[in-house]
Amino acid sequence: MPPPAVGLPDELRRRLGVPDAVMIGLGSMIGAGIFASLAPAARAAGSGLLLGLALAAVVAYCNATSSARLAALYPASGGTYVYGRERLGPFWGYLAGWAFVVGKTASCAAMALTIGSYVWPGQAHAVAVAAVVALTAVNYAGIQKSALLTRGIVAVVLAVLAAVATASLVSDGVDTARLGIGADATVTGVLQAAGLLFFAFAGYARIATLGEEARDPARTIPRAIPIALGITLVVYALVAVSVLLVLGPGPLASAEAPLADAARAADADWLVPVVRVGAAVAALGSLLSLILGVSRTTLAMARDHHLPHALATVHPRFKVPHRAELLVGAVVAVAAATTDVRGAIGFSSFGVLAYYAIANASAWTLTPAEGRPARIVPVTGVAGCLVLALALPPSSVLTGAAVLLIGAATYGIRRISTHHQQGI
Repeated sequence: MPPPAVGLPDELRRRLGVPDAVMIGLGSMIGAGIFASLAPAARAAGSGLLLGLALAAVVAYCNATSSARLAALYPASGGTYVYGRERLGPFWGYLAGWAFVVGKTASCAAMALTIGSYVWPGQAHAVAVAAVVALTAVNYAGIQKSALLTRGIVAVVLAVLAAVATASLVSDGVDTARLGIGADATVTGVLQAAGLLFFAFAGYARIATLGEEARDPARTIPRAIPIALGITLVVYALVAVSVLLVLGPGPLASAEAPLADAARAADADWLVPVVRVGAAVAALGSLLSLILGVSRTTLAMARDHHLPHALATVHPRFKVPHRAELLVGAVVAVAAATTDVRGAIGFSSFGVLAYYAIANASAWTLTPAEGRPARIVPVTGVAGCLVLALALPPSSVLTGAAVLLIGAATYGIRRISTHHQQGI
């Protein structure tokens, strides 16, 4: 097994066990996505919403399995940036890192704007910027504090989701016929819904990007990723079914705040303000973990000079990549002050799916002795990521593809420049 960044003076401190790693994964997945993604997914899939959720879960399982096997072998910060570099070559590692950093920075902005829209709709951008500044400070103070805060956030969000699901399931408005699949469910619609719902699943990568800070990463990461994914899938399925039972696909598709509407339909109006608070807290949890993951991938790319090497510095006291965190926080703050949440989410989804496609391709190259998963897993993962990415709205596909091409061109120009300087 290769050593994790041995010999580097700026190594991160190993403090995270399985429970903390699971909580960081849950804080990334069980976040604002479940509050925001059900309505657009229902608009795309209609009565085929649950099929879209199941498809998203299958792709997420393949991605999680591939990521877990690779993370156990390469327990360094960077996730698929490291896996792609080691298994497929420097270009693919770079492209994965580029897709992750750019896509997840957009996702950070979307989460920050979600916080603003729930806490103070009239000043959403200002609240979003304040949230980014506050959570960047929390991350700067050390990973242990971040894990502790994430644990509390996950507990609050799970309590809110459980309350909504319970109120819906025991209400007089339940109609099991609303779960039936009708003619409105098309293949294209189900695929697009899966791509939108996948946005809410894509948090287990955060566990892999924290590999250099996990105690016994070969044991911690492969255990934490499937546990976090399994819990998330159960929660999402319960919430989706309960909301469909009281609203049905049509009203769900047109809902501005689907979980709040479900609470009203279940005659639980007292839950509506609780849901608003829960959504804001969920977005805070997602933003916290997102900033963690993006800064760690930035650190890994800076170590290899794909980004300015000054960003590879680790704080001597807090043992965090403080310059990378400050830069990520600044970029996200600017994006949160100037962008639109819908565009940010679509752009992010494309980048995340490209990132996981490279992860699955990397897992395909593993040998049995290296813990290779069954061949069907990475094959299904690659195919699933590509199909869901191309099924996203055309504007997201075009913008995402253009950004990936810009990243590839930047890599090529840098290579040519390096060879020229070396006289090759």
